[in-house]
Amino acid sequence: MSINKIKIGVVGGAGYTGGELLRLLVNHPNVTIDFIYSTTRAGKPVFETHPDLLGVLDQSFSSELNPDVDVLFLCMGHGNSATFLHENVINDNTKIIDLSNDFRLTADRHFLGRSYVYGLPEVNHKHILSAQAIANPGCFATAIQLALLPLAASSKLENEVHVNAITGSTGAGAVPSATGHFSWRNNNISYYKPFVHQHLGEIGETLAQAQGTAAKLHFLPIRGNFTRGIFATAYTAFNGTIDEAYGLYDDYYKNSKFTFVSRSSLALKQVVGTNRCLLHLHLHEGQLLVTSIIDNLIKGASGQAIQNMNIMFGWEETTGLQLKSISF
Repeated sequence: MSINKIKIGVVGGAGYTGGELLRLLVNHPNVTIDFIYSTTRAGKPVFETHPDLLGVLDQSFSSELNPDVDVLFLCMGHGNSATFLHENVINDNTKIIDLSNDFRLTADRHFLGRSYVYGLPEVNHKHILSAQAIANPGCFATAIQLALLPLAASSKLENEVHVNAITGSTGAGAVPSATGHFSWRNNNISYYKPFVHQHLGEIGETLAQAQGTAAKLHFLPIRGNFTRGIFATAYTAFNGTIDEAYGLYDDYYKNSKFTFVSRSSLALKQVVGTNRCLLHLHLHEGQLLVTSIIDNLIKGASGQAIQNMNIMFGWEETTGLQLKSISF
């Protein structure tokens, strides 16, 4: 059965998340890209910025907006989405999916007449179904929440949680920085924002919503010397057996389209290039270690945004996201 394609607008298509979004949208059977907005690259072919789209996407960046598209994706830096929406009038019927952190916290979710739903499908699926606006989760937040939600939902996050997560250089964005420069990043590793990372707020709210009380998280983010992916490990005290722990996770994710529980240890390449999250459990002397791996640009950003769009329009959740990793 044929479907009438919806019109998509992308704001901020020149960055890493915007480029990844375009790569996915060009192969989505139910959409057509109406415009790709950029004030700095207006009139220039998109493939000049994203060379892998040569012969795939013939459009140029536009300085003009169509406020009447069906879905508007905002792929700008944190703090810029709110400013953009203040300065531009968007049709009330246009669904907005924002990939920044502007509307992720409960206190920020009502903005200019729209109510933003936190777009983590594994926990908010029913609310996403009827949403007009989505606050797409952060990449670290996605990996860590998926690692801990089954424990929170079973009221088993009773003790402090220690999290260590390493991310690829694309997590820092496309704008050059001292710690993103190849000469600094290659053959190197470092931590940043220890215990105060900006994603802790949204993680804490989601876990508190699931459990009723907030868990104490100690989070150490690490800059990796690779380009993409997040490898997160979290451990906390657990009063039970490994089989009981796997039972909690298997049950929680039994209907999930993209989150899967593995009995074997994980390697990051299993998820790079996909919208999947893989989880593995290990129990040692009363400490449950949860490993969670995702692609920071797909499940941690653009892929999850499309997953949210699919849910909002009542399409199969995996539409346009049937992606396979490459292991070698």
